[in-house]
Amino acid sequence: VAAGARLLLGGHIGEGPGNYYPPTVLSEVTPGMAVFDEETFGPVAALGIADDLEHAIHLANASAYGLSANVWTADADLARQLGHRIETGGLFINSFSATNVRIPVGGVKGSGYGRELSHFGLREFTNAQAVCSAGPTRTGV
Repeated sequence: VAAGARLLLGGHIGEGPGNYYPPTVLSEVTPGMAVFDEETFGPVAALGIADDLEHAIHLANASAYGLSANVWTADADLARQLGHRIETGGLFINSFSATNVRIPVGGVKGSGYGRELSHFGLREFTNAQAVCSAGPTRTGV
């Protein structure tokens, strides 16, 4: 808000015990604001305005991070076309970012590398060993 975003909802921690942070919606978010440039985990929605689809893709890729992206549209073909151009580890069409043990999850750019879950994730936590022999080996030992 101090950088120019407009608070539409939430944003104020209530009194009392615990670590509750209320759902928060910010509008007029632009590059250069921490809420735009950094990964925001928590109940925070940062709304920015793009001039057109090309600008929207540019804004989506402007972040140094790339964990997941969400594309909301009634045109599924358009969503897939846009999604292929967005630099992110996961793309969710008409859905929020979520995990499923059958689907590999992980980021790109500053969001890390490698994948969790599915057979891709299993391989991230294993070490392959190459064994070479310079001569004949005995069997049955």
